[in-house]
Amino acid sequence: MAIYQVTFLPDKISIAVEKGTNLLEAAREAGIGIGSPCGGNGTCGKCAVKIISGAYEIQDAFHLSAELKASGYVLSCKINVEDNLTVEIPVQSRMTKHKVVLSEKHSSENEYFARYKMNPICRKYKLVLSKPDLADNMNDLDRVRKTLKKDHGISDARISLRCLRALPEAVRQGNFEVTVTVVKEKEGWEIIDAEAGSTDKPAYGAAVDIGTTTVVAVLLDTETGRIVDQEGTYNRQATYGSDVISRIIFAEENTDGLKTLQDAAIDTVNGLLETILERNGLKPDAISAMVCGGNTVMIHLFLGVTPSYLRREPYLPAAISFPTVKASEIKIGIHPDAPVYTIPSVASYVGGDITACVFAIMPGESEELNLFIDIGTNGELVLGSSEWLVTCSCSAGPAFEGSGISSGMRAMDGAIDWIEIDPESLEASYRVIHGGKPLGICGSGLIYSLSEMLEAGIIDRAGKILTKKESKWIRIGREGPEYLLVDGSESGTGRDIVITEGDIKNLLRAKGAIFAGIRTMLQQVQMEINDIRNVYIAGGFGKYINITDAVRIGLLPDLPEEKYEYVGNSCIQGASIGLLSLEALTGMEELANRMTYLELSVGNQFMDEFISAIFIPHTDLSLFPSLQ
Repeated sequence: MAIYQVTFLPDKISIAVEKGTNLLEAAREAGIGIGSPCGGNGTCGKCAVKIISGAYEIQDAFHLSAELKASGYVLSCKINVEDNLTVEIPVQSRMTKHKVVLSEKHSSENEYFARYKMNPICRKYKLVLSKPDLADNMNDLDRVRKTLKKDHGISDARISLRCLRALPEAVRQGNFEVTVTVVKEKEGWEIIDAEAGSTDKPAYGAAVDIGTTTVVAVLLDTETGRIVDQEGTYNRQATYGSDVISRIIFAEENTDGLKTLQDAAIDTVNGLLETILERNGLKPDAISAMVCGGNTVMIHLFLGVTPSYLRREPYLPAAISFPTVKASEIKIGIHPDAPVYTIPSVASYVGGDITACVFAIMPGESEELNLFIDIGTNGELVLGSSEWLVTCSCSAGPAFEGSGISSGMRAMDGAIDWIEIDPESLEASYRVIHGGKPLGICGSGLIYSLSEMLEAGIIDRAGKILTKKESKWIRIGREGPEYLLVDGSESGTGRDIVITEGDIKNLLRAKGAIFAGIRTMLQQVQMEINDIRNVYIAGGFGKYINITDAVRIGLLPDLPEEKYEYVGNSCIQGASIGLLSLEALTGMEELANRMTYLELSVGNQFMDEFISAIFIPHTDLSLFPSLQ
């Protein structure tokens, strides 16, 4: 088989590949992230690249604008290598670092620890062992066990084979003083490390949020609860599809597809941990335990469990509570014997990330009605009080993540995340993440756009662009009516940034799904919007939502703004609490079992609500009295 060199510009990274290799796959192998929300089906047009030189084969037809084709662009997912290639990757096609929401406070400051003591799942104990002689010939392991029980109340601790092999030398090098690292597993305590002498090095644990779009890792000192460091980035699985369904399809339809996606998730987590460890001068075996939260599909893929039946009626996962595994079993770059816990899910599309969120932030003893919202590709909702909890998942689609939008992009450098439209000239002012020329518009910018376009009279309540208004900013484009947000001469790509009527329809469907989910849950428990006492908004996207504009377009209920609270990355908060409290891990399992899952595809109620909600703000204006 012929071997060719593919060089990617402007990185100047080259990789040798076999003839016939898909160009998008070659970029992945070279460690270059190219956006591919559709998973390489040629329908999203987001993986466009420019071939500078070399021969290639086009697999089949693909979706790309005539303007880009005329400029020499092709879709990398539909190109096979037939010669040495030089390829230029434009900035708008690249997966760069996202705005990632990290933990914002000391983990032990959570309300949970006002009621319960810290009881971490990994800790170090300094042991002074009795010295043996002919009259006291107890073996080393039992000597350690006896001291652990006498001094710290830990009975019948097991030991890993790896640690047992190192134990005799560690005991004698420390002159029968040894520091052991113990971790809690369902079977009891296990000794996984032994260090000679008395060490002041703390025990470290990692809390990880494996999101569909982004992954966040936090390093904690489990003795104090202090956040030592944290890092976040995009999920490397994103090049195989922007949403969970496209990734399930990729796992099914590609040879070793499941392993490819598992490797991408593991590589993402390991990359974050490597950065944190290097920054703090630590070795991988310093991390003795890990707690992970993620949606049900993400945890299946992370552990290498097929998610195929999650997308087939009746939409069943392989499990919702997953076994604890050793880090070495799934090649996580921490202590090989460290336990890796995954927080239990509730149902197929309400995962452990939501369990962690609700446990961390919703008042556990409150009799008031609370609503939790996590808005993303899926909108996960939880409604209830200390007595009962109802949850559901409504498919909002990828619009809020910038996919399926003509000039859409994720919240990364170059994305417009805020706009304001002059009601007279109809020209937009805007803000760009980290400054510079804009490349596109992200989810929070799209919400502002919808609200501002309605306020300025550019669109009507059905989302139709009113082309009769005389303005250079309203025109007929290739795909119909569109609003010119940024002229090509002012953009970072040289191309116009527009919002089309089709984009608006996608946004209306996305916001309609969220609001319809809220209304359906309320109706199921025979309660009204005004009965809600607190609304907690989580996630990276939620942080940048302007409540006033979100209510104005009908995404969020019309409630006083003081009832809304942004709670940050509450999945990471929940995973961190799990690291610091054995009781919390048990509590999360009990919470997952206590939540009642509402399947929205059963019956007509959700669909009826959805149809009513795809107008701005809604067909029933009495639901939005402040807008009257």
